[in-house]
Amino acid sequence: MSRPITLFTGQWADLPLETLAKKASNWGFDGLELACWGDHFEINKALESDSYVNEKLDMLEKYGLACFAISNHLVGQAICDDPIDKRHKAILPPEIWGDGNPEGVRQRAAENMKNAAKAARLLGVDIVNGFTGSSIWAKLYFFPPTTQADVNEGYQDFASRWLPILDVFKQESVRFALEVHPTEIAYDIYTAERALAAVNHHPNFGFNFDPSHLVHQFVDPVAFINEFPKQIFHAHVKDSHVNLNGRNSILSSHLDFGDSRRGWDFVSPGRGDVNWDQVIRALNRANYNGPLSIEWEDSGMDREFGAREALSMIRSQDFTPSAIAFDAQFASDE
Repeated sequence: MSRPITLFTGQWADLPLETLAKKASNWGFDGLELACWGDHFEINKALESDSYVNEKLDMLEKYGLACFAISNHLVGQAICDDPIDKRHKAILPPEIWGDGNPEGVRQRAAENMKNAAKAARLLGVDIVNGFTGSSIWAKLYFFPPTTQADVNEGYQDFASRWLPILDVFKQESVRFALEVHPTEIAYDIYTAERALAAVNHHPNFGFNFDPSHLVHQFVDPVAFINEFPKQIFHAHVKDSHVNLNGRNSILSSHLDFGDSRRGWDFVSPGRGDVNWDQVIRALNRANYNGPLSIEWEDSGMDREFGAREALSMIRSQDFTPSAIAFDAQFASDE
């Protein structure tokens, strides 16, 4: 099948895009998944100037790279989150944060996401990956008691904010791929089902499959693909490792990434608990032909070494499904 293998630029936004593109090309990547932060892809500039988009396309072509998706995770997080606080200010563009009034932040983030669909179309891509945020994640542990009415209200809030956004995506023939992830409106199979139902199974709403956020929750990534084969719009290659020792938990113990005492942590793809052979087989069954985009995160490893190693790993794992039944060859000609 030889799916294209791309590098998600979000963790490299400290580098100018051309610097990263040259590196990725030399390492052997087929393309980049452009993050909408740093100088990698700026939505407002894309809408304001045809030359901005053309410059990005020319630069990618210069290094023999393609782009299949852009990613607007940081702004997407603010669309539904409650509370909105100083953590959001740290990740949002100043024009989205504005005066910091929470509902104003949410509304500006929603307009930016609509614009992301328009900018993606100008760039010639049909996928925007990202987060949705959630007004009920803070109520995850049900004490003080959280009722199902409270939970339903959260999904209603998600639907009311996202359906107008998704209608713009539909107008632009672009799809939004939610990265199923703790802190989002969908973080496992049941909540993903609930999110789909909340937006009436909108055809432009699906998932950016990322197994690293499932395995440390003890959710089977293959079961996720099997459950939502038509909603897998994009796929990340990312890994995590569970390290429960009787003293910690999967809640991370308020310890930073990279702290060896954590109950789990992200590691370079191929060095964690994701069974990539089974993931590839499941993606084959789902007829997923899109890119495998390496999102590299490992606090204990040099990122350039890790990116090269991850590329080699996933190339060795990706394969085309068989077009024949091997035992058919045992039958006689007669």
